[in-house]
Parts: sequence; C-alpha cells; structure tokens
Amino acid sequence: MIKIFWVEDQSHWIEKFRPLLERTDFAPGADGELAAGENNRLEVFKFSEPAIARINQTDAGDAPHIAILDASLNGNDDGGFSVSRALLKKWPALPVVFLSEHSGTGIEQRAFEGGMTQDFIAKHQRNIDGVLLWRMKALLRQSLQPVANKKAQLVSGELRIDLVSWEVWWRGNKLMNPANPARPLAPTPRKILRFLVEASPRPVTTLQMAEWLDADLEKFSYANYRQHIKTLRKSLAIAHGNEEEFMDLCRQGKAVATFGAEGAYLWKVPE
Repeated sequence: MIKIFWVEDQSHWIEKFRPLLERTDFAPGADGELAAGENNRLEVFKFSEPAIARINQTDAGDAPHIAILDASLNGNDDGGFSVSRALLKKWPALPVVFLSEHSGTGIEQRAFEGGMTQDFIAKHQRNIDGVLLWRMKALLRQSLQPVANKKAQLVSGELRIDLVSWEVWWRGNKLMNPANPARPLAPTPRKILRFLVEASPRPVTTLQMAEWLDADLEKFSYANYRQHIKTLRKSLAIAHGNEEEFMDLCRQGKAVATFGAEGAYLWKVPE
C-alpha cells in the first residue's frame, strides 16, 4: 500500500483515475511498507486551501509516498504551485508529479525551473492511464531506495551526512571551515547541503531554502544563499583533494551545481 496525496479540481478526472490509483501495485515486493494486494490510500482535494491545511496538520512522520497535482486549480494558475511548495517545505524529498492540461506552456516551465516537480504529464495524450502509472512507478522506485543507514546517516555517492551530529564527510574527509581549518564547517552550509541532497535531483530555489531553514524571508536573499553555497563548495573542494577539479565538476552541472536563471542550486552525484 502506498499513500497518494492528490489535488484535482475536475470530478471527471477523479472518477477516471481513482480506480487505477487505488488498485495498482506500484512496487511489488519492494519494501515492507508496500504490500501487494492492498488498496492504496488516496487523499483527494479539489481546492488548494484545504490541501495545504491538511499538509500543515499532518504529522511529519506520516508523509505520503507521492503527490499528484493539477497545476491550475479553479482558475488559479498558482494553485498547484502553492500546494507543491507546502508539500516540499514539509517533506523535501517527496516525489511530486503535475498532471495537467498545460503541458508545454509557461506553467510547465515554472514548475521545473522553480523546483516544484519531478515530472509534468499532459492529461490529453494517448494512453494517459499507462503513462501516469509507469511514470509514478519510476519515481517511487527511486524515492523508496534507502538513503539512511541504521546510524541515521544520509548517504549520496561519496558524501555522508550524520543526521545526529551534523558532521559531513566527502571522500572520507570531514568538511571543515575554509576560513579556519581547525573548525568544522558552519551549521548553515551543512543544513543547506542536507536539503539539497534530500531534494535531489530537484533544484532548490532561494525561497524554498529560506522556508526550509526557517529563515527570515526579508533577510535571506539570493546573495546570502550564494555566499553559503560558495563556502560549501570551497569546503567540499578542500576535502576533495583537488580544488580545481571539484569546481570543474560544479561548473559541469555536478556536485553542488547552479540551476536555471532563478538562482536555484541542486545536488547531483558526480559519476
């Protein structure tokens, strides 16, 4: 059984997809949480306001496995985006799919450039039932792969973050403060790195990072974000053992990479 958070304002689409989403076994035999033969649990909303209220009321440990969002809700082109922002603020690693009539438009562009979705599916296309299900399965296979071990560590390639002590290692070397190698890297860059890793491969904008850090939105600007990223990259480059090589990886869109024109960053594991 998986938990699906679904926001769709048109009843005929709900009637069309509900039976498929309730009965499909999305990950047969994959994880103890996903038992074959059980109905999936759907939470369906037609308006963004009650959906966001439900997100705020839900315990952080009771995250859905995946969210499906319509982009334009009841004539509001920002409706789906507001729900996505609320979901990702609470659960940064949650897979989000937009199922919309606005594929190929500026709405789709905003969804990807704003880091608010991992997929954008056009409703009006051939075999939409199959397309929706197999893309959801692909995202769930990726998201349900374990990333933390029994010692509460977040692992991504050669990067390791201890979620208890907040110590960070790259290539087996502990990240230190570039301005004072005798001290560990400051807490804010370490937190930023954790959020980037948890959101990967989704980019994280300045606004999203400010919300996740619970920072003052008037004070946490793109300049602040960029400065923390600069410090983080420097620390990782030193731990890498070859600073220029690491910075080349970043310029190539790997490691801590710059994304799009809105000042977003992402974590992509170097091959």
